[in-house]
Amino acid sequence: MKNIIPICTNAWKELNNHFSHIKNLHMVDLFCNDINRFKNFSIIFKDKILFDFSKNRITLETMKKLFNLAKEINLLESIEEMFTGEKINKTENRSVLHVALRNRSNTSILVDGNDIMPMVNKVLNDMKSFSNQVISGTWRGYSGKSIKNIVNLGIGGSDLGPRMVTKALTPYKNHLNIIYISNIDGNDILNIVNNCDFETTIFLISSKNFQTEETLTNAMTIQKYFLKKVKNQKFMDKHFFAITANIQEALTFGIDRKNIFQMWDWVGGRYSLWSAMGLSIMLSIGFDNFIKLLDGAYDMDIHFRTQTFEKNIPVILALIGIWYNNFFNTETEAILPYDQYLDQFPKYIQQSNMESNGKNIDRNGNKVYWQTGPIIWGEVGTNGQHSFYQLMHQGTKLIPCDFIAPINSHSCLFHHHKILLSNFFAQTHALAFGKYFIQKKNNIFLYDSENKNIDSNKFKYFEGNRPSNTILLNKITPYSLGVLIAVYEHKIFVQGMILNVFSFDQWGVELGKNVSSDVLNMLKLTKNDLKYDSSTNNLINFYNHLYDKRK
Repeated sequence: MKNIIPICTNAWKELNNHFSHIKNLHMVDLFCNDINRFKNFSIIFKDKILFDFSKNRITLETMKKLFNLAKEINLLESIEEMFTGEKINKTENRSVLHVALRNRSNTSILVDGNDIMPMVNKVLNDMKSFSNQVISGTWRGYSGKSIKNIVNLGIGGSDLGPRMVTKALTPYKNHLNIIYISNIDGNDILNIVNNCDFETTIFLISSKNFQTEETLTNAMTIQKYFLKKVKNQKFMDKHFFAITANIQEALTFGIDRKNIFQMWDWVGGRYSLWSAMGLSIMLSIGFDNFIKLLDGAYDMDIHFRTQTFEKNIPVILALIGIWYNNFFNTETEAILPYDQYLDQFPKYIQQSNMESNGKNIDRNGNKVYWQTGPIIWGEVGTNGQHSFYQLMHQGTKLIPCDFIAPINSHSCLFHHHKILLSNFFAQTHALAFGKYFIQKKNNIFLYDSENKNIDSNKFKYFEGNRPSNTILLNKITPYSLGVLIAVYEHKIFVQGMILNVFSFDQWGVELGKNVSSDVLNMLKLTKNDLKYDSSTNNLINFYNHLYDKRK
């Protein structure tokens, strides 16, 4: 992995010069001047997933220069290093091998000279055995009743990924009720302990290091209420399970060794849904569907690793993102799924991207002078249209968008889905081409750049030229969702490599945890003992003044 400063490359300098020449080009002109534009700027994956990036402010020359950037920073070498277990997470001296978790070929992958695939497959088989028992009803709680409820206790990657996938694959779920608890807010956990039936509920404590404050606090509270009810610690063996790399801490908590599903330090939390962290997913949709999820990701892994940059979907999407963030200075990207079951997808990509590439120190240890990770946000379907699309159409900010939709819905209300997709297609068109045109050429209405034919009501004027990518899936299935998630994972990886940051640590998250632990010890001290700035000291003093000392 070369530590190359991107803005010092020849390709970056050429992109800067190129940008000055095309920054004001309108998409209307781009489409009019190239009748094959869609063909030139789209890729169909496995005949069922279409990636259309033609509605972007790019030309073939733009893409050529962006590909040159990827080549100049030795991206291909970095991809191979990840897939072969090199320790590319330098600040933690770890490999980055979430791809091993969906390695369906079972070819050897080495970490420190040891093949990790046997233990990956062992944990997968342990998950299969356990999930089959729970789903079939043969795993029973302490009173002999079969399990009905699964509560996953986790936060960040231990929550967002499994929660998103479980919701996205609702049409494939079985009879089990899957509940996710992440927030430390007592109201959230009290809702569980006051309303759940402990006899028919199992708890998955999902924490890679088994030291995450929110997760362990919630777990200890549930354990306390559970033992208060059952009055016998041995009954925990039927109801409490751990997913962690820190087996000793799980044992200390009281988890039976047979109830611990192992993780490894070479799996980043936000990339862990493919591991035992996905146990709640498997319990929801079954082992076979979980394997199809892995299959989809694996096929995208092969595409990403072997396809040329010019036909490589994650590479293309990553480069287009860099183009906007660093040359147009857009700063944000919107993720816009048009399927209610994907309503957690923007939040999941938000964490994956912003926690990975939200860095201001490069791999050389120097301050960066270019944009790294963008701000990711979004909303599902027409909800977003009635919320923030106004700003996207007529605001002063340029916001690149990813529109995602299935062609076929799981709903039997087919006319609803047609209306939904009519909005989907209309929005990408309206953003690109705006409103008020003067003539038609090559089936494109030409933009009236001089405002000659605009009526007197300029408040209804839309200039267009707002970029978007469109991803059309045949249907949201475990396989297609696996493909989609892997695309974004690899896109994030590519951007991190090109922007010369370490994408697989999250020291900013650790800082907040450390400071909060220190503050917790200060909350009941007198004002003379406080050691922070005047704002924080007085906020704590106000808290102590109003805090109910009886609690």
